[in-house]
Amino acid sequence: MAHTDTPSYRLRQSQCSVDIDRARLLRGDCFPTDHQPDEFDQECQHILIEDQRSDQLVCTFRYKVFSTGAALDGAYAAQFYGLENLWRFKQPMLEIGRFCVAEGMGDPTILRLAWAHIGGIVDRENIGILFGCSSFDGIDVGKYAQSFALLQRRYLAPDQWRLGIKAPEVFHLNPAQLPQQLEPAVAQRDLPPLLRSYLTMGGWVSDHAVIDRQMNTLHVFTGLEVASVPPARRRFLRADPN
Repeated sequence: MAHTDTPSYRLRQSQCSVDIDRARLLRGDCFPTDHQPDEFDQECQHILIEDQRSDQLVCTFRYKVFSTGAALDGAYAAQFYGLENLWRFKQPMLEIGRFCVAEGMGDPTILRLAWAHIGGIVDRENIGILFGCSSFDGIDVGKYAQSFALLQRRYLAPDQWRLGIKAPEVFHLNPAQLPQQLEPAVAQRDLPPLLRSYLTMGGWVSDHAVIDRQMNTLHVFTGLEVASVPPARRRFLRADPN
């Protein structure tokens, strides 16, 4: 069982259905329509980060390792994105999903602790790509116009990994639909924290956002090739959470 402590927080892997129920309660706060367990809850490992003093659950996420590209049909993201180009990737891949931080918990130690654990999985499983769906709260595209403009200009996926469109409703990151004048501070402010970390390490996103009315989110496919992480940024995957 994975277990990591800092003076303020402890990270551990779920041990029973009660742990998963606690994770789902926090997910319900972050994704209000996420009321019921889905098929992926049974297939994934779940991580909980708790406050050492109060035992409050402050962060959770789930993950699954895919040993071959052909197995990606079973990924959560495969419901929304065509992943055929990733089938050619030779190393195992790690999908991270339902990443949630409790409201008001802005301590950066929480994110560092999560990334330190993810880095351990990367090393142990020889992961070549991390991926997932990075979610923006709500489905108001205009609210995130600056963030989408930033993603379109600087962070689109390389052509070799381009994602196909499978979702029935999407917003294309097309320059004609996005602000011409970029406001970097606003764009960065509105990025989900996990996506911001991915991009800092060299991550990239799909050229369209999925409008997910069931989850009341907008999300972009997000990928990170481990081998391409700049040396100066590898501390995020090898961080000492203390």
